[in-house]
Amino acid sequence: MRRTAAVPAAVVVAGALLVSCGSGESQEVTADGTPVLNWYINPDSGGQQEIARRCTEANQGRFALNVQILPNNPQGQREQLVRRLVAGDSSVDIMSLDPPFIPEFSEAGFFAPMPPEVQEAVSEGVLDGALAGATYADELVTVPFWANTQLLWYRQSVAEEAGLDMSEPVTWDQVIDAAEATGTTVGVQGRAAESMTVWVNALVVSQGGDVLANPEAPADEIQVDLDSPEGQQAAAIMQRIADAGVGGPQLSTADEDASAALFESDSGGFMVNWPYVWARGQTLVEQGSLDQSVLDDYGWTLYPRVDAETEPATPYGGINLGIGAFTDDPDLAYEAAQCIASVENQTYYFASNGNPPSNAAAFDDESLLEDYPMAPTIQESTQLAAPRPQTPFYDVVSTGIQRTWRPETADPGSTPAVSTELITEVLRGEALL
Repeated sequence: MRRTAAVPAAVVVAGALLVSCGSGESQEVTADGTPVLNWYINPDSGGQQEIARRCTEANQGRFALNVQILPNNPQGQREQLVRRLVAGDSSVDIMSLDPPFIPEFSEAGFFAPMPPEVQEAVSEGVLDGALAGATYADELVTVPFWANTQLLWYRQSVAEEAGLDMSEPVTWDQVIDAAEATGTTVGVQGRAAESMTVWVNALVVSQGGDVLANPEAPADEIQVDLDSPEGQQAAAIMQRIADAGVGGPQLSTADEDASAALFESDSGGFMVNWPYVWARGQTLVEQGSLDQSVLDDYGWTLYPRVDAETEPATPYGGINLGIGAFTDDPDLAYEAAQCIASVENQTYYFASNGNPPSNAAAFDDESLLEDYPMAPTIQESTQLAAPRPQTPFYDVVSTGIQRTWRPETADPGSTPAVSTELITEVLRGEALL
């Protein structure tokens, strides 16, 4: 496939305009002959474009990174990349990928094989949760870039009033009890969206269970394990939050932002959410819509346990780097990906865009603590993090969970069974979502 040299305004390539090669070659190059690698990214605050500029400058003459921005919605990102890769598009050199899509892409043969020496290099120092999220079928198939995880956020004054020692691990029951005792709320994501799958998965896996017993199996052979003691306990926790009235008035429609707004309100007590809520709070203080005393009252710790004796399997997200199967130069693309995901660039990306590193060494920069005092907790949480079900049929599993789990209707005696039945029937072609 011949590769064009169109350059959108957002592209960061140093030193020259792009030109196509002469006939007989397909590799895109700059005017001075430097090979161009297209990096398809999810939209952010400009951090990935800056990393592309840095890597291009640091590797002058080796490669130049050309940034292509994907749609805002993760599903839109997936669809655009799938269309290109199904067509064998060689312009897809490097992809910023949402972790749940990795098994599907790997099973479809959309990734260039990762050489053993690259696997060794890019896994060194990577936190366990991030490494698991970059892996499929026991093989590292993508380069860990940045890793997201949820924390338990709390108002220090509320925890103190409830007599809850937040220096020790806490359980969901303790958090709900504390909210009831203090007349405050527990911010969760009860909306029928991807956040529901994140929550259900964390509750189940935190007990040592699994949503799927054999996620790599063919669709009609996958065993859905939600109708289990772990799934029933997950439903019981949701049910209790709803019945206790601590989930707030918008529990059934609450996403991450709604949960954050609830936590910021006068009734805020506890919340499970991603680290972005800290920067959100700072912005609201700067805008004058949140009092500094509220932000000063924020505390954070690891995700709640289900069982007091078992560490939580914290929610995992972020972005990994996949190398397209049809790239003209996979070795060069992997070289560029290693630059993108270097410890230095991960530290920069956290400091500038708020996206936490996947590599433990990137947390060593003590200057990060000035803006992100919860960085050590994020690091610990990422070490414990567990990916969502790693199956090529993830969309079916996630949509099935979203259709059947609601805090207000959660019932240990029925919700896990109904969810298991629906997902199983769809996977076997016996029902439609």
